[in-house]
Amino acid sequence: MNFIRTKSHNGFTLIELMITVAILGIIASIAIPSYFEHVKRTARTEAITALLDAANKQEQYFVDNREYTSTIADLGVSTTTESNFYTISVKVDNDAGTFTFKATPKSGPPLQDAECETLSISDTGLKTSTGSADSSTCWGK
Repeated sequence: MNFIRTKSHNGFTLIELMITVAILGIIASIAIPSYFEHVKRTARTEAITALLDAANKQEQYFVDNREYTSTIADLGVSTTTESNFYTISVKVDNDAGTFTFKATPKSGPPLQDAECETLSISDTGLKTSTGSADSSTCWGK
């Protein structure tokens, strides 16, 4: 008796696996930078919200106490943003009647933001930033 043996192939060939890996690499090279850019914009928006809230509460503190406070805790504001990407600080000069809140990103990815390194708001409402982009871009005007 003569039996013809047929080979059954289970699994994938090397070429099929290489094509899959190449496609995944292309998708990842597009998706990962987009994701990090989205995280930066979201964290920046959160920092702007925190700065505006702190400045508003500082003005209310002034109305109640006739001076600005240099202690952020007195305002009921956290020294970090909710997602912990930015640190909030304040500089007060009660003799001149001024204050400036500053949001500084914590180091490391995903916040290596050369466009908007720090964000600041003053008692006059002046919104500034450091980095390669202008303040209106960073503050979303």
